[in-house]
Amino acid sequence: MASPQDTIAALATPNGTSAIAVLRICGPDTSRIARAIAQNLTSPRTAHRTDYHDRNGRLVDDVLLTYFPGPASYTGEDTLEISSHGNPYIAQRILEDLLARGCRLATAGEFTQRAFLNGRMDLSQAEAVMDLIHARSERALAVANQQLRGSLGRIMQELVDGLLNALAQIEAYIDFPDEDLPPEDLKQVGTNIEILINITNNLLATNHYGNILRDGLKTVILGEPNVGKSSLLNRLVGRNRALVSDQPGTTRDYLEEPILLGDHCLRLIDTAGLNPNPAELERLGIEKSLERLNEADLVLLILDSTKPTPVLPVSVVQHLNPKNTLIVRNKCDLPLDIKLPAVWADYHAVSTSALTGSGLEELRAELQQRAESFHVELGDDLIAINARHADSLIQAKDDLARAKAKLLQSEPIEFIASDLRDALAAYGEISGKIDNEQMLDRLFASFCIGK
Repeated sequence: MASPQDTIAALATPNGTSAIAVLRICGPDTSRIARAIAQNLTSPRTAHRTDYHDRNGRLVDDVLLTYFPGPASYTGEDTLEISSHGNPYIAQRILEDLLARGCRLATAGEFTQRAFLNGRMDLSQAEAVMDLIHARSERALAVANQQLRGSLGRIMQELVDGLLNALAQIEAYIDFPDEDLPPEDLKQVGTNIEILINITNNLLATNHYGNILRDGLKTVILGEPNVGKSSLLNRLVGRNRALVSDQPGTTRDYLEEPILLGDHCLRLIDTAGLNPNPAELERLGIEKSLERLNEADLVLLILDSTKPTPVLPVSVVQHLNPKNTLIVRNKCDLPLDIKLPAVWADYHAVSTSALTGSGLEELRAELQQRAESFHVELGDDLIAINARHADSLIQAKDDLARAKAKLLQSEPIEFIASDLRDALAAYGEISGKIDNEQMLDRLFASFCIGK
């Protein structure tokens, strides 16, 4: 990690021509640089308009400067934000001048990393900053906002406090072996550990929903050739995204398109038709369809309502169940309507016409309901953990389970305390209350420059 004694600078807005560009600097030399740029920069957290002259006295632009003295700033250090006109050349000129004045170019995520190291936020809040930037839906935005305000951190603190209480009771037996401590205390420790395991399991249950919020609900559109898969995709997207033809097998590779439905983002994946006798190119497309089916959160099985229901390949059927599959009986505008066989009786079915648009609103409503069903209720807060959180929680749960088993088997109390300390360390990884520089560098490297 670079030295915290450096004063860092970066462009905080994307490259490209725009109305404005924002640059930010922070670190011990920020105040000196701010005064050198604008001597009338007096009141903090107030925008000051001034001409920006470089070190050689050349006018660069008419800018707004806002100075945030630490520790009441985003990073906890003195920070200056410069708003210039959004000409990339102007922004580059200012950045080069800031480097000439003694700044170093910030690394990816270094501003947020300093905010974490300076105690302005815990690690789960720092991760929420990136979730907020990349939120693709109303629900993803709501979860990121709550996590940024400490929702996950508060639950983790409750877990840590509960674990510390259990550990204190255990260590009392270690520190005072000759005291006549009541056996009920150890029984209460076992109860407390069980409560911690249950809360940890509840948090782990939100992992899948977190993936859906960050990546979109992976919705695979599956069916035989010419049942209207691509036509339905176009209807849901609202434009002609996929080629449509009466000739079977038009889609040889999968197409992917995100859409917003209600509070969620869905990634619609149109796949090659399940032709039982495919040509070589079609066969390759079908293999890709099966690969995407393995990753699907939701499957739209498209059937032609005017034809008998086909017998699907075993490799497909084994991935389908009433919870993850919605049957869409397309071409309902045509007169013949063949009943579904009994094997599909437990599956919810929607009738549509990609040609006329009939049934599309019912399909959209059902998709919204399916997306919402992945949400796991966890008190008043919206919680959706990520893969890093899940790894730490799994480790903590395993440590707690070992401690509980040893407690029931009356194993030496020191062994139980060791497992509880390991669980405490695993919990600490989520909020960042550990000393793991490599993990921190890897995490903040995924941030954008200037954040």
